[in-house]
Amino acid sequence: MDQDLEVCRVSALESDILRSAFHKAIIEENIPEARWQEFASLMIRDFTGVAMVDPDLLDWIVRK
Repeated sequence: MDQDLEVCRVSALESDILRSAFHKAIIEENIPEARWQEFASLMIRDFTGVAMVDPDLLDWIVRK
């Protein structure tokens, strides 16, 4: 499968870790809410190495 078309797959534990890291980072870096989606998407892509981010995972991570 072409990596550009591959959707990231992460375990439940990895998802929890990403979400915790995201929330810690937005507080520490004072990232405005308008940039949360972009920031979380970049974190997920960096973690998985896959360009396409699962929108459900992204929504769950940025949810308050």
